[in-house]
Amino acid sequence: MDFGRPTLLLRNGFLSLRFDVRSVLVCIPLLVATLGVAVVSLATGDYDVTVQQVLQAFTGEAPGLARTIVMDWRLPRVLSALVFGAALGMSGGIFQSMTRNPLGSPDIIGFNTGAYTGALIVMLTLGSGYLGIAAGALAGGILTALAVYLLAFRRGSQGFRLIIVGIGISAMLAAFNHWLILQAELEAALAAAVWGAGSLNGITWEQAAPAAVVVVVVALATLAAARRMQLLEMGDDAARALGVRAEPTRLLLVILGVALTAAVTAVAGPIAFVALAAPQLARRLTRSPGITLVPAALMGAFLLVASDLAAQRLFAPIQLPVGVVTVCIGGIYLVWLLAREARKS
Repeated sequence: MDFGRPTLLLRNGFLSLRFDVRSVLVCIPLLVATLGVAVVSLATGDYDVTVQQVLQAFTGEAPGLARTIVMDWRLPRVLSALVFGAALGMSGGIFQSMTRNPLGSPDIIGFNTGAYTGALIVMLTLGSGYLGIAAGALAGGILTALAVYLLAFRRGSQGFRLIIVGIGISAMLAAFNHWLILQAELEAALAAAVWGAGSLNGITWEQAAPAAVVVVVVALATLAAARRMQLLEMGDDAARALGVRAEPTRLLLVILGVALTAAVTAVAGPIAFVALAAPQLARRLTRSPGITLVPAALMGAFLLVASDLAAQRLFAPIQLPVGVVTVCIGGIYLVWLLAREARKS
């Protein structure tokens, strides 16, 4: 499925990898830009360190205070922004590919909200740690996805119907979430409301490490299913002719996409619009005929780490939840996208 585009083929024994040349040429500078923003985030704050000290911290040669600041205080947050952004970019890519619609992201069709509902119930009833909240977020996201999938199913799940049903489910769950917060104790309600804005403030290694492991495992499984996802973009009949079982594959992709979203929501809350914007921005840069997951992941990582840097420094020493920044950026993008889709129609 290279559609006449230049490709690079690497073969080593039984392993064969095919790379789109333009995608590689886009991913390399995007990766460099993402790492550059990450280094700036590690170097700046209430106590500035030099870029040289940041690099020395990774080799153990930095002064004691600089190493503590970089490795213990700032690196968990920056690593979380990179990993979570990549997860959201891949999740958005999955659902936009399935629905064949740029509006088909977990933000819009309610899976983020469902994951937030599950995590919120666990937080307000059990007050559990990461694993409990992650399990609640995953359960909430999967149940929401199942409800949307079943309600939208009619001789197969059509993309536009999936989006419309998802928007309705999302609205109902948002109202239910507000009711849960209003019924909770004041301290728990305030904590849940702040967390619900989507925030990386105060993330430690105890939170970042397990979430990163979960995201990496699910991302590898997603990349393994990427070929079948691309075949589904050609239509169910064409995919079946090429040996892909359409509905089981689509259900697997839904579970993987929800798992990526839930892993992020369990730590940082529902971070909006990264999953919506990243796949489409990456697609425009690569000029690919369909959604490609690796560029979408890199774009998601860049958007989130840049948004988190802005959240930290725009009104310093006050730190905003990163979700506030992504909502502002994503809102502008969503208005542009709706206007563009309206013109096309």
